[in-house]
Amino acid sequence: MSEENERSEQHGVKALSSKTRYVGPGASLLYVFYDVSKTFNIENYVERFIYDVLKLDLTYVSIINGINTIWDVVDDIFIGGLVDRTRTRFGKFKPFLVFFSGPGTLLFILSWILPLFFQGTDSRNMYKFIAWLIISMLKEALTTVRDVTDQGMLAAMTPSPVERTRLIALAELLSGFLGDNLPKILMGVLIDLVNGQVLKTSMQSVYIIMGVFTVTAGGIMAFCFSVKAKERVMQSVEKPSIMEGVKAIMHNRPLLLIALSEFLSAFSIDAGLKNYYMDVLGNASIETIVGIPGAVVSPSSYAYLNWARKRFSTKTLWVVGSMWGGLLMVPVFGIGSLRGIGKNGIYNKKAVMIPAFMLRETLWMVVWSIRTVIPRETLNEAMDYCEWKNGYRTEGMTIVAKSLASKLAKTVANIVKPLLLKKFGYDIDAGFGQHVTTEKSKYALFAMSTILPFATSLLSVIPKLMYNVDRNTMETMYRELAERRSATTKEMDMAQKADEN
Repeated sequence: MSEENERSEQHGVKALSSKTRYVGPGASLLYVFYDVSKTFNIENYVERFIYDVLKLDLTYVSIINGINTIWDVVDDIFIGGLVDRTRTRFGKFKPFLVFFSGPGTLLFILSWILPLFFQGTDSRNMYKFIAWLIISMLKEALTTVRDVTDQGMLAAMTPSPVERTRLIALAELLSGFLGDNLPKILMGVLIDLVNGQVLKTSMQSVYIIMGVFTVTAGGIMAFCFSVKAKERVMQSVEKPSIMEGVKAIMHNRPLLLIALSEFLSAFSIDAGLKNYYMDVLGNASIETIVGIPGAVVSPSSYAYLNWARKRFSTKTLWVVGSMWGGLLMVPVFGIGSLRGIGKNGIYNKKAVMIPAFMLRETLWMVVWSIRTVIPRETLNEAMDYCEWKNGYRTEGMTIVAKSLASKLAKTVANIVKPLLLKKFGYDIDAGFGQHVTTEKSKYALFAMSTILPFATSLLSVIPKLMYNVDRNTMETMYRELAERRSATTKEMDMAQKADEN
């Protein structure tokens, strides 16, 4: 190996292992809280909100899901192209982050207080249907703005993949407690207290208070980060056209594989364990109970993340992280199916099913860091790959392309799921815990929450097995990117000095 090649090889390794930090402690903390803000909400209860509080007919829900997914394709392309062509003195992504944390917060608050405007209306009220459709479409557009700018902002904050992994891991660690778990745990307890008439208030009040509180808190965290955030990865002066963005995507094999995997996984049909816990086992807090051991295990999974990244390929970690939870659900389904369909079916027994789900949840949390960090860093690699191959970055279109295919496929699942629930006897007009009354409908809900999601997502593993960014490719890519960025910075500094003179 020549001396020049040897230095280049060392430069590539340094790009992957450098401990240089571009993001200071204060900015890192704000990024962590911004990441928390994305899940510090009760959006995972929005389905129950529709069923139990807003009370919208399942056929209407299916129609809204279909329209909303088609709309999502349109707004994705528009927003992705807009972001890629944005150049301001504040940066490419920062203006969108500020916009989302302002008007976006107000819209999400409106979504939770909507039932106040439709008190006493039946489930097929047309005005209620139209109002929820409009709000859903606006929420979808704003969520696209957040998703595009969120992913792009992280890649623009630091050129170091090591630092990105550190920030993602730190954010996921704290988000797992404050964002994902705290509102969810509190909401489950409140629902059970109201249902058991221990708390003398209405279910509607609980949803409105918790919804408004969490959205407001999340909006404040997002706004603080958007003001402080700083973009360090330089964008090309030329604004890529939509066609250039499409061309860049078509020559980006890692991104195409990510998009294909998400497309296939989007066909997964999942009724949601929350609905099974509430409608079959009769208690919303079961979700919290089964997660207690896993909550202890999941933080420790971050301790071996760096070791795992050095020991195993991205491909291996990606496959294991995405499939492990589904594999663990197979024996749980088998246990619940013992004794067949009937009142004595195991799927009805809390004493058996709670420990079974608890064990599954605990084993699942062993790989939690891999499941949360690797997919996000894989997307960052794909965006860097685009810059390496094309000479410019198209974060907007890259992120849109990644999600666009999956959203198209998800149309099928979003339309089919409410109709399947209705076919199996899910009664939207019944009270809490009475939406499913027959043993056939209870078992169908159990199956749709356990084995069906895994079975309908198996094909998504195939593209992961074809992922082609190995260690050598990464070293070469980051070495050459570092050299190009350094040269571009010097040219711009010289041009600026020449203008000043």
